[in-house]
Amino acid sequence: MKTPRTWFLAPGAFVMLSLFFLPLLIVLAYSFLSRGAYGGVLPPWTLESYARIFDPLYLAILWRSIWIAAVSTTLCLVLAFPLAFYIARAGARKTLLLNLVMLPFWTSFLIRTYAWMFLLRDTGLVNTLLLQSFHIVRSPLPLLFNTGAVILGLVYGYLPFMVLPLYATLEKLDPALLDAAADLGAPPTVAVWRIVVPLSRPGMIAGCLLVFIPCLGAYLTPDLMGGGKTVMIGNLIQNQFTSARDWPFGAAISLLLMALVLLVMRVLGNKGEELL
Repeated sequence: MKTPRTWFLAPGAFVMLSLFFLPLLIVLAYSFLSRGAYGGVLPPWTLESYARIFDPLYLAILWRSIWIAAVSTTLCLVLAFPLAFYIARAGARKTLLLNLVMLPFWTSFLIRTYAWMFLLRDTGLVNTLLLQSFHIVRSPLPLLFNTGAVILGLVYGYLPFMVLPLYATLEKLDPALLDAAADLGAPPTVAVWRIVVPLSRPGMIAGCLLVFIPCLGAYLTPDLMGGGKTVMIGNLIQNQFTSARDWPFGAAISLLLMALVLLVMRVLGNKGEELL
């Protein structure tokens, strides 16, 4: 007697049901309930949490999160493309360079964030060099606890997620295409723009997804390197479930963030399918 194929899917289906769908249903139910006097959720069922999302304050936080994530993703793409292209053409050194790209993952993300804070603070290495060694400035620069520091932390933290998909695409590129372009008189910059960039778009789309989505929901980097001055949607959700203890509103914002992520994945996924 043959075993039905569906039995092999049962463990995965059980994990998805117990660890994803059931918690998602709980969050969905919480978003329609009311906040208790001391936290938690209570009846009656209401749409008040969803109506609060359209408050100008929360819309501004949402917009700030989107543009910070977009700027961080763009910077990661600009920095990662030449690096991935160099690694793809590095020959025998590819393994070493890829290991160097993945080396930061051997250290906790929290520790790396604190390291940047020590570098950028008023008495940190950067300001010390500018003040005492090079005498470029007369007072410490405000390098920490602002939007620029948050973007720097996000770019540093998620840059490898852009490099790896780009490398996987560029590594398959036939070098003969660039040789043919050079034989036809195309300068290197034109050859890269007209040949390499179009053929690497699937890797760009995959990298943008891997960077934009975690940047959109980030809360640790904005909390530490932003110093509470750059509030993103991840920080707002965290505050609702901790200090504010408004679980229905936090659940509603979480579902909104999930909807935005699914929308981005849908749009970029369709573009990737068109290119393939």
